[in-house]
Amino acid sequence: MYDLRDTLQGTAEAILKKKYGSSTTVHFQVSLEDGHGDLTTSVALQLAKKVGSTPRDVAQVLVDGLKSVKGITNIAIAGPGFVNVTLDPESLISGIKTARKACVPMRKRKAQPVVIDYSAPNIAKPLGIHHILSTIIGQSNANMYRHLGYEVVSVNHIGDWGTQFGKLAVAQKKWGKKDVSEQTIDELLALYVRFHEELDKDKSLEDEGRLAFKKLEEGDEELRTFWKTVITITMKSMENLYERLDVHFDFTHGESFYEDKMKSILEEGNEKGVFKRGEEGALIVEFPEESKLPPAIVIKKDGATNYLTRDLATARYRIDTWNPQEILYVVDIAQQLHFKQLFATLGQLGWKLPHLEHIIFGRMSFADKSMSTRKGNILRLEEVLDEAVKRASAIIEERGEKIQTDDPKALAEMMGVGSVVYGVLSQNRKMDMVFDWDKMLSFEGNSAPYLQYTYARAKSVLRKAGSEGADVVVESLTEKERKLLKQVLLFSEMVEAARREHLPHTLAHYLYELCQAFNSFYATDDIASAAGATRDFRLALTSLTAEVLKTGANILTLRVPERM
Repeated sequence: MYDLRDTLQGTAEAILKKKYGSSTTVHFQVSLEDGHGDLTTSVALQLAKKVGSTPRDVAQVLVDGLKSVKGITNIAIAGPGFVNVTLDPESLISGIKTARKACVPMRKRKAQPVVIDYSAPNIAKPLGIHHILSTIIGQSNANMYRHLGYEVVSVNHIGDWGTQFGKLAVAQKKWGKKDVSEQTIDELLALYVRFHEELDKDKSLEDEGRLAFKKLEEGDEELRTFWKTVITITMKSMENLYERLDVHFDFTHGESFYEDKMKSILEEGNEKGVFKRGEEGALIVEFPEESKLPPAIVIKKDGATNYLTRDLATARYRIDTWNPQEILYVVDIAQQLHFKQLFATLGQLGWKLPHLEHIIFGRMSFADKSMSTRKGNILRLEEVLDEAVKRASAIIEERGEKIQTDDPKALAEMMGVGSVVYGVLSQNRKMDMVFDWDKMLSFEGNSAPYLQYTYARAKSVLRKAGSEGADVVVESLTEKERKLLKQVLLFSEMVEAARREHLPHTLAHYLYELCQAFNSFYATDDIASAAGATRDFRLALTSLTAEVLKTGANILTLRVPERM
C-alpha cells in the first residue's frame, strides 16, 4: 500500500500541475471510516479557490486521471470534494512488510542529538504522584525520538541546590538526628515541613535558611557534607521507582553541577549589557515592551544565584557539550513564565541556539487531595503505585480462571503500574488530568489492562495455532480484516505524529483503536480454524497486531504480558 500511495500522490500532483499550471502537494491519508474507501485526500478543497474552480470540479479532475491506476478498485468524490480511493487486497496487503519494519527502531540518523530534560525532582523529598507527569511524559517522548532514529540525550535535572537546602540544614540542626545518614527520606521531608510550620511562629528562620545556603554556596565544609549525604539518601529512594516505571536517564545532573559554570555567563551578560543592576542591588534582565515579560532576576540582592542563573549555565553546557538540534524541557505549566524569560534571555545573549521548547503539561487531581510538599500532605508516588498493584491483584483474584498467568504477583505489578502510567499518557498533556482508579484499571475501556489483555489474547491465538502465519495475498478481505489491516499500517505515521507534537496521548489513542479493531476482528472472523491462505493471512495479521501493540506499549513505557 505504501508504494501505491506514493504512486498515487506523485500521479495526482502531476495531474494537477498539468491542469492548473502550479505545483501542489497531495497527501492521501488512510481512511478508517466505513464507506470512505481506504485512502482519502482533501486537496481539492484546499486548491479550488486558488485555481478559481469548485472543489468538486477539482476532485473530478483527479478522479478522471487516477481511475486507471493499477490497484484501485474504486475512486469517488464524497461530500464537498473529498476524493476516496478503494484498493484491491494485494495493494493493501503489500504494506505489511513495511509495517513490520516500523516495529523495529530505525537506524540512527546522522544528525545532531535531541536533549530532553525531564523528571527533575527536588532532593530531600520523596517522589510525589505529581512527579510522574514530567517523568513519563518525558520518557515516552525520548522513546519516540529514539524509535524513529534520533540520537537522544536524556537528562534528569535534579533540584539539589537552592535556599531549600539552607532551610533543611537549619531544621536538621534544630530537630534532626545527630547522624544525618541515619535519616530516611520521610524524616527529611518531615524536617522540611516542620521548618515551615515553625516559620509561622518565628520569621527569623527565613533569614537563617538563606544564610545557611549562602554558606553552602561559599563552600562551608560541614554544610557540604550534610548536603552530599542528603543527595545520597534521596537518590537511593528514587532509583527503585524509576526502575518500576521503566524510566532511564543518560545523565543525572543536579543544579549544583553548574555551580562553577555560572560565573562566565554572568560576566558575558554584564559585558554585553544584558544584565543590569535593579532595585536593592539585584542583577536583572529586562525584556522589550512588546514581549510583555516582566524583568527577571539573575542574581538576588544577597548575591545568591537562582533558577534562571543555573538554567542559563545549563543551556550553555548542553550546547557546548552536545551541539543539539533541539533542547526540550518537560516541565509543568506553572513554569511557563520562567521558560519564556529563559528563552528570551538566551536570545539577548546572542548565542547560536538550537530549537528550544517548553513541553508543558497540566495539573493532576486525585481524590481531592492537595499535593503541596510544603504543607506536608504530599501524595507519594510509591504509595499510589503500591495501591494500584494491590487493586490489580484483587481484580486478578476476582477473575479467577478468566486470568491465565503463572505469576500473579508479576502480572499485578505490570497491570497496576501500567494502569497509572497509561492513565496519565492517554490524556492530553496540555489539559488538567483526572486520576480515576476505576477507569485506569478497567478491562473494557481505554486503559492499560485493556491493551495488555488484547496483546495477550493475540499471543494466545498464535500459540494455539502453532504458527505466525504468512504474508500471503487473499482474493478478498472481510470488513473486519480490512479495518484491522489499515489500522496496523498506520503505526509508523502515528508514532511520527505523536513525536512531532510531543503528544503521547496521540499514540495511546491509536493503540486503543487498534485494540478495538483487533477484538472486533477476533469476535467475527475465524482465525486459527480458517483454511489455506485465509488462515495464513489472518494469523499474520494477528502476529503483526501483537507486534505493533508491544512496540507501541514499550514506547509508552508499558510492559505487556505474554499470557493473561
